Amino acid sequence: MQPGDPSTPESTHGETSVPDGAPDPTSFDDHFFTYETRVDDEEVRYYGEPLGTPEAVVRDIWEVFHAHDHEVELTVEAGRYVLVATEQSLGIDGIPWTNVLLFLTTVFTTLFVGSQWYLIDPVANPVEAMTTAWPFSAAVMGVLLTHELGHYVASRYHGVNATLPYFIPFPSLIGTMGAVIRMKGRMPDRKALFDIGASGPLAGLAATIVVTAIGLYLPPIAVPEAVATAESTVTISLGFPPLMHALSWLTGQPLQYGGSVNVNPVVIGGWVGAFVTILNLIPVGQLDGGHITRAVFGENQATIGAVVPVGLFGLAGYLHYLRDIAFQAVAIWIFWGILTMVVARAGTAEPVRDEPLDRRRLAIAALTFVLGAACFMPVPVLVSST
Repeated sequence: MQPGDPSTPESTHGETSVPDGAPDPTSFDDHFFTYETRVDDEEVRYYGEPLGTPEAVVRDIWEVFHAHDHEVELTVEAGRYVLVATEQSLGIDGIPWTNVLLFLTTVFTTLFVGSQWYLIDPVANPVEAMTTAWPFSAAVMGVLLTHELGHYVASRYHGVNATLPYFIPFPSLIGTMGAVIRMKGRMPDRKALFDIGASGPLAGLAATIVVTAIGLYLPPIAVPEAVATAESTVTISLGFPPLMHALSWLTGQPLQYGGSVNVNPVVIGGWVGAFVTILNLIPVGQLDGGHITRAVFGENQATIGAVVPVGLFGLAGYLHYLRDIAFQAVAIWIFWGILTMVVARAGTAEPVRDEPLDRRRLAIAALTFVLGAACFMPVPVLVSST
């Protein structure tokens, strides 16, 4: 049967030899009749006829291939239906040089930027900068790495292939643009989608709390009067979220100082963790919040995703026009409003099995967003100059 041909297939198989480890065609012939197989590099191609809609066929046979550590997709090649199976390896194949090099580069950029939080010129005093700024670098890298490893561990637990974290070095306010992992396999069900989506923010929040608590007990940084009064001085004010204020109250350590005294830069590592958490929990597309809401609400998640950009644009307008906050300080929400529009169009991860979540996971989902709300800061960064 060619695509669109309603004829009925013969009940015998043709050439169907497959390599060891790949599923035998007879194990799924109730859903896809195979009349020929080919091995091409690391792929096994099953040519045949789907006994149902393509979407239903892939959903029904996915578990057979997953049990044999293969990913599968149904395509059309030269007018013929073909299942393309690729072996899935959950382990690390050799040394991940790209991940290692990006990690080391990000260590350098966070040390470079971190030294300036310690009021050290990294160009004039590179050795002092590197040896002094390591706590800041460790704090930032620690919260980001913990967040991504939360995703990675959950992915391995559910048998979903995922890469190690890719750090993004960038000489920004914190020396990086964050870190990401890339999923290579399909989501088995809503449970896996939820666990993988929620594990990152929850793990990152735990690291954020630890880093913030440590930073609060470390000595503040005194700003020399010559620096504070210089005409070219740029002042960066961070908006600390309720979570960090609560930690300040619990520890009895100040989160903000008066005059020319700054918090220890390790506290800024906690701020990074909180900020990354709230951004990732935006409920749209492939963001963690999108995964969680897709797992909780099913296909209704698309409605939530459509409202998100409006809410972010509204937040920016409220802060600028009603609270008289400088445009440059609220522009980040305009940027994220535009970004979420793009991300929403790409859609969310679609689980193979779409059964509702259990009550325990629903409760964890609610807790995750409550904790995420405690990380929210309306004005994350305010920059001024003298």
